Amino acid sequence: MHKIIHTPKAPAAVGPYSQAVIAQGSRLVFVSGQIPLDPLSMSVTSTDVRAQTRQVLKNLRAIIQEAQAGLNQVVKTTVYLKNMSDFEAVNEEYAKFFTENLPARVCLEVARLPKDVLVEIDAILVI
Repeated sequence: MHKIIHTPKAPAAVGPYSQAVIAQGSRLVFVSGQIPLDPLSMSVTSTDVRAQTRQVLKNLRAIIQEAQAGLNQVVKTTVYLKNMSDFEAVNEEYAKFFTENLPARVCLEVARLPKDVLVEIDAILVI
């Protein structure tokens, strides 16, 4: 069994998936990849990679809080970048959100992301 997590404080899913799922019995929470959508307008918030990264991380945080957890409980993230030259800027913004108990991470450059955004991040946490 598992529990579906949904909050209006983060963008609704833009496809057939959940914002997050808690795997009952294992204490694991899997947060779907978040892109820089404003939760109210469901529109991309900016064309700047720093602003997009901040919005992505705010969306992740809102979903994690809905699961009654915090960013310090994240054990793994995957960062998808449209352009690897944005790596440093994304790292700087990421470091403002993840300040302790730093999760393991993978960062990949991809050909294209939903809605042609510049960054997407997913997360796994232990509650």
